[in-house]
Amino acid sequence: MTRMDGYANVSFWLEDAGDDLTSRPALQRSAEVDVAILGGGYTGLWTAYYLLRSNPRLRVAVVEREIAGYGASGRNGGWCSPRFPLSAGAMTRRWGADAARAVILALQDSVNEIQRVTEREAIDAKFRASGTLTVARGAHQLPVLQSMLAAYERIGLGDHYQLLSAEEVAQRVRVTDVYGGLYTPDGASLHPGRLIRGLAHTVERLGCTIYEQTRVTEFRPGALITEAGELRATTAIVLAGEAYLTRLSKLHRALLPVYSLICLTEPLSAEQWSGIGWERGENLASTRNTVVYLTRTPDGRILFGSRGAPYSFGSRIADAQDRHAPTLAMIQASLREWFPSLAGVKFTHAWGGPVGMPIDWTPAVRFDAKTRIGFAGGYTGQGLSTSNLAGRILAEQITGTPAELSSLPFVQRRSPNWIPEPLRWLVVRYMQNALERIDLAQEAGRARPLDAWFAERLGRH
Repeated sequence: MTRMDGYANVSFWLEDAGDDLTSRPALQRSAEVDVAILGGGYTGLWTAYYLLRSNPRLRVAVVEREIAGYGASGRNGGWCSPRFPLSAGAMTRRWGADAARAVILALQDSVNEIQRVTEREAIDAKFRASGTLTVARGAHQLPVLQSMLAAYERIGLGDHYQLLSAEEVAQRVRVTDVYGGLYTPDGASLHPGRLIRGLAHTVERLGCTIYEQTRVTEFRPGALITEAGELRATTAIVLAGEAYLTRLSKLHRALLPVYSLICLTEPLSAEQWSGIGWERGENLASTRNTVVYLTRTPDGRILFGSRGAPYSFGSRIADAQDRHAPTLAMIQASLREWFPSLAGVKFTHAWGGPVGMPIDWTPAVRFDAKTRIGFAGGYTGQGLSTSNLAGRILAEQITGTPAELSSLPFVQRRSPNWIPEPLRWLVVRYMQNALERIDLAQEAGRARPLDAWFAERLGRH
């Protein structure tokens, strides 16, 4: 796919966004604003939204290399949940029970805030308060669910979660080889394309300028440097390009671009839905190491997503990786394993894209009061609600009105850089291979690989 042959080809969500995807004008010459934001995705637009809500007189501009929503914001699985890249147990070990609880509650508030904004701004994002159901597919996954529930109980959130038997799971959705489930009413699903495109129009109405088809080549305190000139900022610049920030030399090793791929079925018939249940449309996942996530779309399709596209040497980001054929074939086979009654279902769309992964799996939101440079990212595929939270925090810090959110443990932090190549490629490809081998061995009833303890320790989160 070339950039200008139609952005509707990027994902089903953009194709179905109900919006004109024609690019907005590019930056033509150097200009000056109060706040300059790199990235026309959720983080950048939420930051612009809350800045302008707090002070409509601010001059805010967003610079985007493609179009608003081109990256992960227009390609994700549609989950709007309080999940965080670090598990509740990992957060408790690292930061303590109170901080872990605060993070999860803040993210659930972000879910609710997104619903409030879509209603206030008349954004038809198809928000559905569906909750989340994580199932144990195989006896080996059941202890993981039990451990997850225990972690929530230790931080005082056990009443938000319910451990289900296999029979209780089947009353909600009929998936093969299920031994139990963990359900929470927290979280929702939505239409990512309609949210991001609606948010772009909303910030423009509030006075924000969005420059598209504008590549940022470098940044420094007080300016984003583009091929057309400098976008100078008197108050702050914000780096909100997520995985794509790795294309900038100063941030090349800050994040790892890890691909997540998705396949989408045709709309199912009433008979097909009757065969599998899933009437409530919960976000659906298992505890597999190589993550899988499923969404029932607003128009009655099944979205099945997974990791698996191999990491490319040098953190390369390329269009060809969006549709890695072996991974897409694996995803389609997996959906038929989950739902054998859908063996003949057709797939109408497939897409993917990179998510930004810090070496310690921990997102960061920070603002340097001296350089006036803000950063938010590293969501590792859990960015839909986290980006809203990040946008609120950045707006508070830029305007000098930090509130309780700024005390969250991932605020004002910085992850270590990833190791240089070729070691980076060797380590990441080993991890991808090892986690897949662990999953396959357990699903086949075989002994875990001898290096399983090492791989899990290396990737512990």
